Amino acid sequence: MSPTRRAELMVYTAEISRTNPTCFIFLVDQSASMVDPIGGEVKQRKADVVADAINRLLTELSVKCAKEEGVRDYFHIAVIGYGHTSVGSVFGGALAGRDLVPISEVADNPARIDERVKKVPDGAGGLVETSVTFPLWLEPVANGGTPMVRALSYADNLVAGWVEQHPDGFPPIVLNLTDGESTDGDPSAAAAALAARASSDGTALLYNSHVSDTGGSPTTFPDSDADLPDAYARQLFAMSSVLPSGVRSYAATQGYRMSDATRGFVYNADIVSIVDFLDIGTRATELR
Repeated sequence: MSPTRRAELMVYTAEISRTNPTCFIFLVDQSASMVDPIGGEVKQRKADVVADAINRLLTELSVKCAKEEGVRDYFHIAVIGYGHTSVGSVFGGALAGRDLVPISEVADNPARIDERVKKVPDGAGGLVETSVTFPLWLEPVANGGTPMVRALSYADNLVAGWVEQHPDGFPPIVLNLTDGESTDGDPSAAAAALAARASSDGTALLYNSHVSDTGGSPTTFPDSDADLPDAYARQLFAMSSVLPSGVRSYAATQGYRMSDATRGFVYNADIVSIVDFLDIGTRATELR
């Protein structure tokens, strides 16, 4: 594809509706190294941080699509795990084995419901603990290698099929959450092939979240790799798509520093920042 043609494709203004939905594909590293703690004040296993972020986002996406008559299918969702024994869907229960699932079916079919303790204001300036429900579609897993090339190729097949069926829709968004150490080769070519898929509205978007025990300052939405601490982080940054102008505008209103070179990448963000990253990564246009 010529640079001129690629520039013409970078529009990202297609309306998202029930008749013209878009899709989100979450790639979740489930390798043995995800049992290690992520950096930060509160030590949490990488696998737990990533699973909580995905589960929270699926709840938020369901709420975003909820109308009086029910959840509207603006989005189709795939959650693909890679590590342990295979690459494939990690949905459980009624959704087991399925890839791209309409958001209404995702909302209606969590694998289980967890009970969590949450602190809320007591009305007198203090906090009290209360029990809240927390739907779970993804369980934390940490076992085996990190076949990132296979995972990106799996996502590429899903993206190719989607844009063929929805040639004028908002392009697919792929979010890869990993500790960055691919064990089946250099993932750069597979990432580039995926990001070259396009609808008439733009090329597919690939964002990466690197959770690492290497150290270094947490970094959110950088526009260069100068401050990243290791080769894995720099590689994931290079693989990440430049944020579309609409997403940059929204991120700027949330206090993030943006430039024309800002990429959809975060390094060692805490759980709140990861959820913010995913929410911004999945923010497209006003839903109709």
